[in-house]
Amino acid sequence: MGAGKSTLGPEVAERLGRPFIDLDRELEQDLGTTIPEFFEQRGEAEFRLQEERHAIAALRLPDPAVIALGGGAVQTPSIRHELRDRTFTVLLEVDPDTAWQRSAGGDRPLAHDESEFHALYERRRELYDEVADAHGYDTDDIVLAAAGVEVHAGALERLGSLVPGEGAVVLVCDPHVGGIHGAAAQVALGPRLASVHEVPQGEAAKGAGVAERLWSELRLDRDGTIVAVGGGSTTDVVGFVAATYLRGLSWVPVPTTLVGQVDAAVGGKTAIDLPQGKNLVGAFHWPVRAVVDPATLETLPEDELAEGMAEVVKTGLLAGAPLWKLPATELVRRCAAFKAGVCLRDPYDEGERAMLNLGHTFAHALEAAAEYEGVTHAQAVGLGLLAALRLSGRETDVVDEVLAPKPVRVDRERAWSALRRDKKARAGELRLVLLREEGPVLESRPDAEVRAALDELIAK
Repeated sequence: MGAGKSTLGPEVAERLGRPFIDLDRELEQDLGTTIPEFFEQRGEAEFRLQEERHAIAALRLPDPAVIALGGGAVQTPSIRHELRDRTFTVLLEVDPDTAWQRSAGGDRPLAHDESEFHALYERRRELYDEVADAHGYDTDDIVLAAAGVEVHAGALERLGSLVPGEGAVVLVCDPHVGGIHGAAAQVALGPRLASVHEVPQGEAAKGAGVAERLWSELRLDRDGTIVAVGGGSTTDVVGFVAATYLRGLSWVPVPTTLVGQVDAAVGGKTAIDLPQGKNLVGAFHWPVRAVVDPATLETLPEDELAEGMAEVVKTGLLAGAPLWKLPATELVRRCAAFKAGVCLRDPYDEGERAMLNLGHTFAHALEAAAEYEGVTHAQAVGLGLLAALRLSGRETDVVDEVLAPKPVRVDRERAWSALRRDKKARAGELRLVLLREEGPVLESRPDAEVRAALDELIAK
């Protein structure tokens, strides 16, 4: 009690697009009285019986929901059984002194004596840890936990304990990342590590030939896991290989770039490129865990950190918050949590997840026109954001100041051809993510208007 479940629960439910159930309030409605009054009239034992009935009914609902469970519910063995077998349970952390300050002085029947309150906290703590799949302090923590995303400085050194399961693990990285983080990853994986594989650095990793080579090299059973350590290109190709090898293997991305940590490794989209365009072959294959260690960003040169800022600015624009101003670890956590929430609401990109492509229709076209050489992802996304904001009738100050993108030299016809093949197009009609006052929307715009916006991004 006093952890804040009733306050954060509705926020989490909104972020996940699910209904919220406050079990204590449901109980009071059904009992026709308040919980303190019921305690006084019928006693705790009778209350626990009523709580058990309502809790198990809620936990067995056929559709996903966010449920705030009463602090004492875990004392009932049948409820603990349901939590282990049917739910994803997050322990909302609170220290006992704070919990007492929030609970004392009210009508809570078990919060009248401070020493007894602290003793109750200690007795329940072991049960909380027993049923908890994850721990969190705020809404972002809970959303990340629901998405299986671990954001924690030093997480790389704990990789062995963070990769679920007990089967063999293979490690994939590019030579550069392998030289920096490969040894630490191998040590952390310990005896579960079966083999190590390399992919090319950068966008070259996302070729069909690379995927084919990995398929032929893998020696894993269905209980095996592929771990990808590196940037977005590495996690993209490894995720695609995991999605298709043996019709689907577990995989764990460990992003080491800012782009990967705030965007590419979150959400279960995997893909490889074709000569005709970027990410044209792929699959939705959610990782069993994403291990995000902001400490790995300390080894990145400034230009690679700048690469990731384009995705940070995009996320901040969508979230309506200046996330680009936050310290690195909090910046990563907040951006990853925003994307995780969107992807959990729309896991197969059938609706609002399209908002995450703000600016990317133009960006992917520019990258394809450059044949993925000479135009960086940050340049392309920065320019794409400029075009999207201009078409939205919005100011571009943030993009200009934080990213300062300059027009790039690419073939105009090749860029236009690539843009016409964008995955959001329907029946030959272009659809763009635009940022209106009410938020992001997917709109069709005339070809001439889109072409003119694209031409502004290309140097004369």
